[in-house]
Amino acid sequence: MNRIPVYSFVAYSGTGKTTLLEKLVAELKRRGLRVAAVKHDAHDFDIDHEGKDSWRFTRAGADVTAIISGEKTAIMENRPLDFDALINKIADVDIILTEGYKYGAWPKIGIRREATGNPLPVPADECLAVMSDVPENTDKPCFGLEDIGGLADFIIRDIGWGK
Repeated sequence: MNRIPVYSFVAYSGTGKTTLLEKLVAELKRRGLRVAAVKHDAHDFDIDHEGKDSWRFTRAGADVTAIISGEKTAIMENRPLDFDALINKIADVDIILTEGYKYGAWPKIGIRREATGNPLPVPADECLAVMSDVPENTDKPCFGLEDIGGLADFIIRDIGWGK
């Protein structure tokens, strides 16, 4: 069982999850945390490129294909993988941030942008906190969409980092 804290950022498409997480990752890194980010993709995706060696290994039937350099590593599971199994493979980080896992058991940060016309994707009482550009009717902590510092403070307190 992975003991790394996991926080899921949930919102409807077009709300700004990726931009918000990009800013939050940078802020947490600036504060010294080691951060993992996991993106849920409801579509079939491919990070490999046709004709490259790793693509050829995958096409030949490899269940797992890895590519490594002096700067980074990618491991491609060429089979379905349960999210819990993926999370349990992540090590040597202080926090895991996910985008789009609204049905998981992890604490959720709900995001709402009024211009989209969408509400929060889950009830506010299911969220640990809410980020929105309009007031929300909840007793949960609320942050403005641009309050990345305030959200980082909240998360750092919640995980008890640096104590």
